[in-house]
Amino acid sequence: MNVLEVSNLYKGFGGVQAVAGVSFGVAEGELLALIGPNGAGKSTCFNMLNGQLKPDSGSVLLKGRDVTGLPPRAVSRLGVGRTFQITATFGSMTVAENVQTALISHHGGMKGLWRPAAVLYRDEALALLGRVGMADQADRACGVLAYGDLKRVELAVALANDPGLLLMDEPTAGMAPGERVELMALTAGITRERGIAVLFTEHDMDVVFAHADRIIVLSRGELIAEGSPDSVRADVRVRELYLGESVEGT
Repeated sequence: MNVLEVSNLYKGFGGVQAVAGVSFGVAEGELLALIGPNGAGKSTCFNMLNGQLKPDSGSVLLKGRDVTGLPPRAVSRLGVGRTFQITATFGSMTVAENVQTALISHHGGMKGLWRPAAVLYRDEALALLGRVGMADQADRACGVLAYGDLKRVELAVALANDPGLLLMDEPTAGMAPGERVELMALTAGITRERGIAVLFTEHDMDVVFAHADRIIVLSRGELIAEGSPDSVRADVRVRELYLGESVEGT
């Protein structure tokens, strides 16, 4: 059974069909890339999966449970993590405190109020930071970190929710080419190790074709291609509509 199963999603805005009949699934330990040109419907589709938008019709199943239209907090509680195109960390808090805050939320709030929040789940936070290569910066404020390091912290924060599904919106946006490769290789290793299903959007095609197990392509709200990186790269419609290649004579 797929961790995520999306069936026949539709969403329109003022007569414009942003997403039209999109269906796909993501399996445990799989990295699925969602790509398409600007205005293709990627963000709308993404936002319906974690509850920021309610579909006009269709369904979203998480491990067989219907989560269609549930609010973001409820979806998160069911084991969905998310990272954003612009990093979402608390700049005045330390790296460890950011992860500890996520762990406190995941474990149901402030248990044992007699203990300072700064010590709650610190060992667990340090273990997560070690996995993303940030343990040595645990006590630095997030506000002074390099952007690539912030992306690693954000990944640790998302993993603190112990997600079965991880939604990553432009995970390498704003990063240098070398950092992009390192972050996606790290993400792929962790998610396959933990059996996490990953759906990510990305504009860097080198990242997509190097790390995705499968790719789905949207254009004007419709799914126009789905398959392995090789099959999608060879698809005539993808090459014409998205990759910008001429296929005349092929």
